[in-house]
Amino acid sequence: MIAPEPDTRLRRVLTFWPLVFYGLGVIVGAGIYVAIGTVVQHAGRAAPMSFLLAGITAALTGLCYAELAGRFPEAAGAAAYVKRGFASDRLAQLTGAAMTVAVAIGAAASVRGATQYLVVLLPWPNILLVALLVVIATAIAAFGVRESVGLAATIGLLEILGLLVAIAVGLLAAPAFRFDGMIPENLAAWSGVLAGAAIAFFAFIGFETLTNMAEEVKDPQRIVPRGIAGAIAASILLYVAVAMALVLSGRAAERPLLDLFSGRGALAFAVLAFISVANGILVETVMLARLFYGMARNGQLPAILGRVHPRTRTPLLATFTGGAIILAASLLVPFAQLLMLANGLTLLVFALVDLALWRVKRTMPAPPNAFVIPPWLPLLAAASALVLAGLGVRQ
Repeated sequence: MIAPEPDTRLRRVLTFWPLVFYGLGVIVGAGIYVAIGTVVQHAGRAAPMSFLLAGITAALTGLCYAELAGRFPEAAGAAAYVKRGFASDRLAQLTGAAMTVAVAIGAAASVRGATQYLVVLLPWPNILLVALLVVIATAIAAFGVRESVGLAATIGLLEILGLLVAIAVGLLAAPAFRFDGMIPENLAAWSGVLAGAAIAFFAFIGFETLTNMAEEVKDPQRIVPRGIAGAIAASILLYVAVAMALVLSGRAAERPLLDLFSGRGALAFAVLAFISVANGILVETVMLARLFYGMARNGQLPAILGRVHPRTRTPLLATFTGGAIILAASLLVPFAQLLMLANGLTLLVFALVDLALWRVKRTMPAPPNAFVIPPWLPLLAAASALVLAGLGVRQ
């Protein structure tokens, strides 16, 4: 008797709102809680403009991802889109490798950012705290997609609540509502804003993770594009409001969000900030596993990484491999370099994905009722990503 082939399909269990809050769970994390102080140092009172420019760049590429996810709902995400656009397995493999490094570095930045808060509660050696965070995130990601995405979405709600509280506290602490300087008036001011935008972009990385969940979403052609657009729009509004509240309050310390609070309020916010930053580790571990799974299914990685556990319906080996890579990056790469490396690699991949859509739109008709953007927008998105990547190199 011939044994049946193992079922390698992922389970379609995700709907619109869990997907949006899952995306917000990774977007709202290390970028705003850890990097906002550096953005304020570069842009000064024009920091809200830095976040707005970074958000517009993310939104342009996000719209490209939204159309591609509707056309090709595959877990491999960027690697699959580049293969479709350029008809090149080699370029798709290089894209997957770049995304692997970018996601691992981004997750490592979240790990290192989270340990800055965790060490206050658990004064253990840094290497032990790093290992603990990565192991816990990998275990949750391996347990099941409904559980891991549900937890990430729940934490995403807490992250948003924490930022809303910070906005309220910052506005109440403002001595006066002076908006002068928020819009740059000279070339020097704009230079600071652009430098801040190159750093602020890290706060928007994460929307692309929604495309890697396409094979686990019900009605992906309709829900994934809407989920991407909703997550990016909400994060732009939230970040600009946070930056504006900080500028009005006059806080410009290394950790300006935490310095809005004092006493027990500061401790409570530190705990919330730790949870928010740590959530990025879980979400990016899930994304990395789906990237490996999708590439294995497409023959771009060893087939064993495409196997799905019969009970959890998750790609276990791909998940454990992703966790190991994140752990190595967390321990070996200095934190100061993690941010710019993640930004640069991600922006280059985004530009390649934008150009892939431009080629796809010229050669393949869109499916019925698909989400479609204007044909010129992918070129604008690619140019914006490359400009921001160039600004980052100069930092």
